Amino acid sequence: MSLKHYDRLALKMIIMTLSFSLIPLFALGTTIYIQFTTAYQSKVAESAKTLAQNRRASIELFFDERIAQLNTVAQTHPIEKLKDEAFLKKIFDTLLAKSKSFIDIGVIDSQGNHQAYVGPHYDKLKSVNYAQEEWFNAVLTTGIYISDVFMGFRKAPHFIIAVTTIDNNQIYILRATINSAIIDEMVRAGQVGKRGDAFIVNQENILQTQPRFSGQLLGKPTSPDFSSSVGSTVEFVNLKNEENIYATAQIKNPKWVLVIREDVQEEMAPLFKAQFVENLIMIFGILLVVIGTVVTTRTMTRRLEKMELEKAKSEDLMVQSSKMAALGKMAAGIAHEINNPLQIIGDQAGWMKDLLDSEDMKTNDNYQEFEQCIKKIERQVNRSREITHRLLRFGRRMETTQDMVDVNNLLSETITFLENEAHYRDITIQTQYDTGLPEITTDSNQLQQVFLNIIDNAIDAVGQSGKIFVKTAQPSNSSKEILVTVQDNGPGMPKEVLARIFDPFFTTKRADEGTGLGLSISYSIIEKLRGKITVSSEEGKGTTFIITLPVK
Repeated sequence: MSLKHYDRLALKMIIMTLSFSLIPLFALGTTIYIQFTTAYQSKVAESAKTLAQNRRASIELFFDERIAQLNTVAQTHPIEKLKDEAFLKKIFDTLLAKSKSFIDIGVIDSQGNHQAYVGPHYDKLKSVNYAQEEWFNAVLTTGIYISDVFMGFRKAPHFIIAVTTIDNNQIYILRATINSAIIDEMVRAGQVGKRGDAFIVNQENILQTQPRFSGQLLGKPTSPDFSSSVGSTVEFVNLKNEENIYATAQIKNPKWVLVIREDVQEEMAPLFKAQFVENLIMIFGILLVVIGTVVTTRTMTRRLEKMELEKAKSEDLMVQSSKMAALGKMAAGIAHEINNPLQIIGDQAGWMKDLLDSEDMKTNDNYQEFEQCIKKIERQVNRSREITHRLLRFGRRMETTQDMVDVNNLLSETITFLENEAHYRDITIQTQYDTGLPEITTDSNQLQQVFLNIIDNAIDAVGQSGKIFVKTAQPSNSSKEILVTVQDNGPGMPKEVLARIFDPFFTTKRADEGTGLGLSISYSIIEKLRGKITVSSEEGKGTTFIITLPVK
């Protein structure tokens, strides 16, 4: 499989994993957010409604207390005493001691005239007739009356509370002026946050208290009209592109409506903060999922890729082993077949040599030429015997001997065999031995043959004036194997040559320089010794053989 295949596989795995991970995560996060938002909005709305109801209860309690105080005064004292302004002042002082909400108090007869008055506006109000005032007729009709806020003769915002009493079949009105600032303070307690507001409107939608942002006292509010609201209500209203919560509570006497406005953005700020934190957590979680998915997938695909490469290498080794086994059988047969004619040729060459030693042949003009030919025949016969010997040894897979071997000494001894050749070609063989290497149990003769083949090949590859580096070492994380490295600075090998380097009879040398069996036999020997031989090469940068040998 190509690397692109694994990249596509990794991409598909990442997409599938993220889809199955993030879609439920988004769905869960959205559901939780919607449910939490709905619940929080309900909580904010309920809180606003409860605040309006509490403020209304406080205002109604205030009115009930003032009415009860005036009724108590009217019902427990004769009208004649109440007409006495000195006596009335004592009562007024007593009322002020309990509550600072009273401005003045007066007794008015059924014709609207003041019979007695105690307060700061005596000169202005003692002579005023209220027969034509709206509140005067209303109190005569209902017995108890609380007016809207108005300016009146005082030219200042106030409202009155009036109750009736009967004395000697005559109706009298006990009337008290109430400071509207008291109600303002009670309403302002309902203003929540920096942008919240609270105010009271009457049935004509006229402001009875001074709002924070929604208009001016005794004017129309800038908010929607809630003057006809009944009971307690809560609404979400978009006003001037701002979302607001309006909670209303109806005040029964007087017929006012308390309105509390809260800014949604301000009240929902904790929710928005929680949403921001949730988004951060979501983003962090998504990043973790994405990073974890990518890293895990990449690790898995790289491991699969590595397993595939190892499998391919194992298959190559199996093929190589099969080749070597087949070659072994073939080599044994060929060697036997060649040895017989070689023996005859050798014997005949010896006989011819013996003939040359006779006196008749020595006098022959061609004696020297015959002698040279016989020597060439013997040399080539010996060379052929060496080849067949290698083939037989390779084919029979001769049993190895087990000796305690010092690899460093064995390498030094092997290099001495090749020093003359290297010196002749001006090749430097450098060594770096690990002096702490343990002795290993192996076949020294076969191992030396491997070293000889590889170093000899390195000399041939370098050619002239090159360098060969021989090194031994023991991996720091292992005490069970040692490494022997033979590196040259020759021309290196192309990939197609490197792939066939251990194939039997494959060689890049000329026909008269090599048989192509050296590395194949070396590979077989190292495999038989339970070791491993690897090679790496790059054109123009030389070749490196690494032999791994077990210690035991």
